[in-house]
Amino acid sequence: MDICRSTDAMRAWRRDAGRTALVPTMGALHQGHLTLVARARDWLDRQGGGRVVTSIFVNPAQFGPNEDLDKYPRQEAQDLDLLREAGCDAAFLPQVSDIWRPGAQTHVQVTQLGGILMGRLRPGHFRGVATVVTKLFNIVQPQAAAFGEKDYQQLTLITRMVEDLDIPVTILPVPTVREPDGLAMSSRNQRLTAEDRAAAPVLARALDHAAESVAMGTPVSLLRRQIRAILSTEPRADIRSIDIRDARDLSRIAVVGGPVAILLAVRFGDVLLIDQRTAHP
Repeated sequence: MDICRSTDAMRAWRRDAGRTALVPTMGALHQGHLTLVARARDWLDRQGGGRVVTSIFVNPAQFGPNEDLDKYPRQEAQDLDLLREAGCDAAFLPQVSDIWRPGAQTHVQVTQLGGILMGRLRPGHFRGVATVVTKLFNIVQPQAAAFGEKDYQQLTLITRMVEDLDIPVTILPVPTVREPDGLAMSSRNQRLTAEDRAAAPVLARALDHAAESVAMGTPVSLLRRQIRAILSTEPRADIRSIDIRDARDLSRIAVVGGPVAILLAVRFGDVLLIDQRTAHP
């Protein structure tokens, strides 16, 4: 596996790489990330072959002033070993100064999708996401990129951005990968205390119930109350948001008339976890 630690090195590698699929990450890799790598490889194989690039970059632009940038787990050697075992062809590990050069004035903002839900809880977060993903697409120039459905708003926003800006990248959605107890795999799970880790699967229990309720035709207002009641059985769960939206564009809905996205943001201690489930009536 080739390792590129600068934009220039990545572009030099890219010149001879042929068809490429990108897996953007912030590191602290786990099986969920490796599933993205496998999805990228599968897409390439279906196109006739190519190379998978995984980027590892903890993007400061998507963290707010009181968020956990400094605490975000970093484990480069372990990440690179996992990528080698997964058959990744190249890893892109740029420095912050390489991505965010002094004096830069240009940002990418998806106005509506970036300002709702998690964008409301974390102002500026999705501007940082959209800008860094655009920069990664420009540097790596992949034909496809894999993103997990756990960050459902991020996936929806990037899909919208690619369409709006005519970026020639196929977005590959990948279902959420879960631990045996149902907790969605996340790098943030490493920061949970033992007590909070034991409490966190309440997210999956609430989502399982919600999906069943959607299938039974439960009204949106009652569904939201049911989710809150289940989450509230866990005293360590600090509910930040419960949202039920149209799965296609995250618009508000009053009644369930098609596929919906059930989106949760819950804090355990000082760690904010997000999870989601799509469901059909």
